[in-house]
Amino acid sequence: MVKRKTNSPWGSAYKEGLPSTAVNDRIEVDEILYPSVNTGTIDVATGQWEGVTLSEQTFGIDTIHEAVANGANVLSPQSTPDFIDMTGYSDLFIGINTTRAGNYAITAVMGPASNNFANLSPVDAAALLKGSNALQGQGDDFNSLLSDSSQSLTADVWNILYVNNSLKDQKMTQINIINNSGGEADIQFAFMRVV
Repeated sequence: MVKRKTNSPWGSAYKEGLPSTAVNDRIEVDEILYPSVNTGTIDVATGQWEGVTLSEQTFGIDTIHEAVANGANVLSPQSTPDFIDMTGYSDLFIGINTTRAGNYAITAVMGPASNNFANLSPVDAAALLKGSNALQGQGDDFNSLLSDSSQSLTADVWNILYVNNSLKDQKMTQINIINNSGGEADIQFAFMRVV
């Protein structure tokens, strides 16, 4: 532990029970640093421990949507859970691997009606996720949080796309992918959440 000298807020002499004015006295002060680790909090309402949310290190890979016709859509993820919970996460990486190069529409939609949004049920499944992004210059109106009508994808590789902050804390998200490539394609989806 390190000791150092610092100014005392009062003089060292006390007279008749009253501290004297500051006289630039110097006193020894122990500087002690205690390491701490934040591992989470206790929820006051439930009494349950909630750990700190960390960024995911690897992608969760969904099963393949096989033989998706031109103009047809698929919702991902489709395996359990069949939605992306962004609670505690701000950003999202999505990966799309398709067997046919071309344009694909990619939108963020409300997850399946078989799930609750917090304690609300039923939800408007597959509806575009809407929100206000005033900080991103979109004004105060509710706009689509992720809506790309024509994203060019390369075949037989993972096309990795970054979604910055627009899906932050969304509790039940699915990604709707429409095959506009001009022909049939297998489509595989993956995602990784980032704090």
